[in-house]
Amino acid sequence: MNDRLTALSDAGVSIWLDDLSRERIASGNLADLVKTRSVVGVTTNPTIFASAMAEGERYEPQVRELAASETSVDDAIFALTTTDVRDACDVLAPVYEATGGVDGRVSIEVDPGAAHDTAETVRQASKLWTGVDRENLFIKIPATTEGLPGITEVLAEGISVNVTLIFALERYRGVMDAYLSGLEQAAVNGHDLSRIHSVASFFVSRVDSEVDERLDAVGSEEAKALKGKAAVANARLAYEAYEAVFSSERFEALAAQGANRQRPLWASTGVKDPSYSDTMYVTELVVANTVNTMPEKTLDAVADHGEVTGDAVTSSYDAARDVLQSIAALGISYDDVVAVLEREGVEKFAASWSELAETVRTELEKAAR
Repeated sequence: MNDRLTALSDAGVSIWLDDLSRERIASGNLADLVKTRSVVGVTTNPTIFASAMAEGERYEPQVRELAASETSVDDAIFALTTTDVRDACDVLAPVYEATGGVDGRVSIEVDPGAAHDTAETVRQASKLWTGVDRENLFIKIPATTEGLPGITEVLAEGISVNVTLIFALERYRGVMDAYLSGLEQAAVNGHDLSRIHSVASFFVSRVDSEVDERLDAVGSEEAKALKGKAAVANARLAYEAYEAVFSSERFEALAAQGANRQRPLWASTGVKDPSYSDTMYVTELVVANTVNTMPEKTLDAVADHGEVTGDAVTSSYDAARDVLQSIAALGISYDDVVAVLEREGVEKFAASWSELAETVRTELEKAAR
């Protein structure tokens, strides 16, 4: 095990890999990362799958079978992605058992085209849950306004959920409320609450990208001094909200029935501005009961030079508020920033899905020749 990654895990941060491919599974690389790099979970998205399929030869036998049976593009996407996720779930099953279901998780996303369609989100989530057929699966559902009731319905069916695409603190509070409502309904439906888990994926680096651009437009020395500070401040205040909700009487009543906390997950933790430390969205967000999902480049950076010095969050709430207030005082609207990021996030997810569909269509056509 790498000492720096071990220190991160010991501080209460679950390390998840933001990548998956059939090559990574079949070669033993994923199992090796679990063994040597403290990786205890995996997240996926359509872009990751599209890249894996375009570059990897291990998909060819299944693609040939799908092409021979004249499978539609949508059904082929379902078959190819659920195969990878099912196999990854099996690799991580020992972690799942060892952690009592907390980790050892693999996430797969509903079609982002359903982000504003509650009923379709629920239908797809149920289909993916049944199709993968592994208890250590997470279904990724975007935290749009329409997604929130879908999250509640899916949880009420006893399905574990990774809520994704969270930027705003107020929306995050809505996500936690949707989670608690889902647990309450699940209990009424007779489900064992101890077997339902969830994470709330709070996006980090994109916040700095959007705010920094606006700070550059302001151009003052005060504005320049605030660059690279908004994302970490936003995430730290999200953790403050998490602490409040999961120490409430409402949650304690559910905890008495075996319910688990919905852990915050720091997503989009690869640094986009090369002038910033390449580990900042990991080392500055170290705190217990969280997940940090990293691209392999960030994982390697933390392993090489990440400095973990314990809790970097809970003593920083006032300073985080000061950062966001200072940014607002410059005329930069927090509400507008997070609204833009959510809209662009849904659009990027949809574009990624189109990319995946085009990749699968191309591979099916080649196999049919």
